[in-house]
Amino acid sequence: MTNGNLLTDNPELYEARFPDAERLAGRWAEDCLRRHGAGPRVLDMGCGTGRDAAHLHGVGRTVTGADLSEAMLAHARTRHPGPAYVRADLHGFDLGRAAFDAVVCLDSSLLYCHTNTQLDGFLASCRQALAPGGLLVAEMRNGAYFLGRTDLLDTPTVNAFTWQGTAHKSTTTLTVDRTAQLLRRIRVWTSDDGTPPAEQHSAWRLLFPQELRNVLTTHGFEVLELHDGPGPRTEPQWREGQLPGRVTNADRLHVVARLGISTH
Repeated sequence: MTNGNLLTDNPELYEARFPDAERLAGRWAEDCLRRHGAGPRVLDMGCGTGRDAAHLHGVGRTVTGADLSEAMLAHARTRHPGPAYVRADLHGFDLGRAAFDAVVCLDSSLLYCHTNTQLDGFLASCRQALAPGGLLVAEMRNGAYFLGRTDLLDTPTVNAFTWQGTAHKSTTTLTVDRTAQLLRRIRVWTSDDGTPPAEQHSAWRLLFPQELRNVLTTHGFEVLELHDGPGPRTEPQWREGQLPGRVTNADRLHVVARLGISTH
């Protein structure tokens, strides 16, 4: 979702760094949709490489994948065909009134809404895009996890992997900007092929569970689930048949909300 990002500019590298052979995020999203009786038309907002959108298409849903990255969309159309793929900005989009039965927003994509105005724009767009009674299913970092905790902030995280014969290493440092309520990330990429190091900056909004519940309610959504797991990026990971928890203590946040009938 950010410009000049080595991973989002190179979708194949992204999939090599974050393999998801079991389509865990897509399966978790489908489980949420099925449990709450969502209709077939799904918008995957922030679809990235298209893996989750393609999974939802594969189980019989009519899927539109939307992303801001042209590189990601081109990759998705080629490697994960089936859904319709369109370019759209999650801060504000118009893909048709009541055109979808559900909006799915995974892997902290929602947290690229850094300001209240951007978050309002996203939810107002969802409200327009959803049919009455439609679902919003989102999965993201949990802002409340950073209250008094610094284990993710203390030391840089180093990750190394090899892709197409080149060894890549990323060194990631996270800091909390309390005034802006952002989790800021600096990631330095190095490789053994002589490419100069690349430093990239990105950030996520830190939303607290009750803050998220309030803004959803303000926009006409009823919160059906709000919990820290199990989910596709929790430890341990979600497994088929597991029901949602009731607390929000861990580092991920999962929400399912239904648009009220009277909001249209």
